[in-house]
Amino acid sequence: MAERPLSAGLHSIRWRFALPYAVLVLLSLLALTLYVTAQVRRVQQADMQTNLLATARLVGAQARPWMTRGDTAALQAWAIEAAGLSETRVTIIDPQGRVLADSHARPADMDNHLTRPEVQAALNQGMGSATRHSATLGVDMMYVAIPLRDNDDTLRGIVRVALPVAQIAEQSRELQQAILLAALLVTLLSLGLGWWIAALTTNPVRQLISVARRVAGGDTSARLRPASGGGEWDQLTQAFNTMADQLQDKMDTLSAQHTRLAAILDNLADGIIITRDDGSIELINRAATQMLDCTASSALQRNFVQIARYQQLIELWQRSRQKSDAQIAVVELAHQNIFWQAIVTPLPRGETSGALVILQDLSHVRRLETIRRDFISNISHELRTPLASLRALADTLRDGALQDPPAARHFLDRIDIEVDALTQMVEELLELSRIESGQVALRLQATPATDIVLPPVERL
Repeated sequence: MAERPLSAGLHSIRWRFALPYAVLVLLSLLALTLYVTAQVRRVQQADMQTNLLATARLVGAQARPWMTRGDTAALQAWAIEAAGLSETRVTIIDPQGRVLADSHARPADMDNHLTRPEVQAALNQGMGSATRHSATLGVDMMYVAIPLRDNDDTLRGIVRVALPVAQIAEQSRELQQAILLAALLVTLLSLGLGWWIAALTTNPVRQLISVARRVAGGDTSARLRPASGGGEWDQLTQAFNTMADQLQDKMDTLSAQHTRLAAILDNLADGIIITRDDGSIELINRAATQMLDCTASSALQRNFVQIARYQQLIELWQRSRQKSDAQIAVVELAHQNIFWQAIVTPLPRGETSGALVILQDLSHVRRLETIRRDFISNISHELRTPLASLRALADTLRDGALQDPPAARHFLDRIDIEVDALTQMVEELLELSRIESGQVALRLQATPATDIVLPPVERL
């Protein structure tokens, strides 16, 4: 069996069920992945901000004594130590924005930080937070800053702690990968489930297609198995089987009618020919093949002009096609003892048209008429002699032969002889008439009845 192309498989009902189902599941899981990842990132950022704020407060409480002493070297060392303990970046800034200590860079090399957004927010709101790119370290960082005040609310400086947000991005990527892997597995499972559901749904359809193809191929006995459980498929099965039963009945009827028609056409004494629009022969019966001296197999492969052979018949067929009207003519070839009456009738078939050609062999009728004419001529001649004798004998008796008994008796005997001869001729004519009537009756009884209505024929 030849493999079906991939495009045909993808356009099957099973794929149309399974693919949208799998795509819908995949899109839903992708949307869920994006939503969950965004929510997790926000939660992680909020947790990081909370942890940094707690670390900043702890570092600020420990940094106040060092800032009071004003020893920047010791403050720098303490910032590095505090950063190591808290695993964050610690920066100490004075009220004017100068960096006093930083755990990851030299304070002398750093710019003034007074304009940093987290510093401004800390000065104005008591706490500031920002996520931005660090020009010093070259990475994205989350900063949390708080003001450092004395008991009398004097501003001593700003404590800022920070962590790189790369770990949040890494955790988000890991989460995304895990969710995407789960989505892929769920999609594959949904595809398999959709394929199984689609198979259950489409198997009856595939069975219907298979049975329909068998019916189309001529197997009118093919039927669908009754479905269990009822529903639409059971109704479809019943409707299809009913349709197949009706189709088989119609085909059986058509087959019987075709067989009957073929038998009728084959036993008709008249020749029947049906031609197509292009002139090729579509049907020819046995009488026509005998009249045209051909076989049915050879005639069905050729044009009417090639089979007809006689110019009168060809011209009649062409004239009927040109005028789209029935044409009747006599085809007579005395040297071949052919005397046919041909009738050509157009047969319209939608946009095309063919023709029905009927050939009636009247040669025997012509011969019978010739015999009849010769017979009547001979009978007339034979009747003329005894009638002339009777007239002569009657005239002789009228002229005086009645007065001579012996002569009258002789003439009367002659009249009896002539009357007997006439009587014999009349009886023979009556017998011939009865014989001909009997032959006509036998011929009519032997002719099969047909359902074909032929055009009227003008008998000679």
